[in-house]
Amino acid sequence: MEVIKKYFTLTETQESQFAGLYDLYTEWNSKINVISRKDIENLYVNHVLHSLAIAKYIQFKPGSHILDLGTGGGFPGIPLAIMFPESTFLLADSINKKLNVVEEVVLGIGLTNVKTRHTRAEEIRKEQFDFIVTRAVASAEKLKFWTQNLVKQKHINALPNGLIALKGSNIKDELGFLGKKAYFELVPISDYFSEPFFVEKSILYLQD
Repeated sequence: MEVIKKYFTLTETQESQFAGLYDLYTEWNSKINVISRKDIENLYVNHVLHSLAIAKYIQFKPGSHILDLGTGGGFPGIPLAIMFPESTFLLADSINKKLNVVEEVVLGIGLTNVKTRHTRAEEIRKEQFDFIVTRAVASAEKLKFWTQNLVKQKHINALPNGLIALKGSNIKDELGFLGKKAYFELVPISDYFSEPFFVEKSILYLQD
């Protein structure tokens, strides 16, 4: 928990919500495995802080509508929803039992700006979002294809609407498949956080 306060100034509500994550994930992860059981002790660095790298890259304005595609156990969506309580988040995943954990965590910490949906990216048809965020879901090329019709045309944030993906060391191999016309930015997360876990991790911003 202290590692979050190292990088972010939190309200009392945010501090309480972040603090509540450990016990909830420990309890539910023992029933439905959404985080490696060997990794649960690293929850705040490897999962929560990792998710919050997006909050260093962009400050979502109130009223922003964010889709967390392939949320798994709720990352990056839940930490971002805590950080941006005036934005709304849809956390989507194709595995319903993972969403059960997400819903229990959301309820347990009292988040009111999160909804969940059991669906795949290609099944989302009529809804659009300011940003789509993902972590360890698919290649950049696939993400671009899946989300090309899901981004609103009207911008309310400082950064034009698009996709923001948390990526690992193989990202440079993926970028060549995006096409010459694709606009993207690649930011090392080590620019924001000093922990060794982030040395080979990046944020990929891809504009629709």
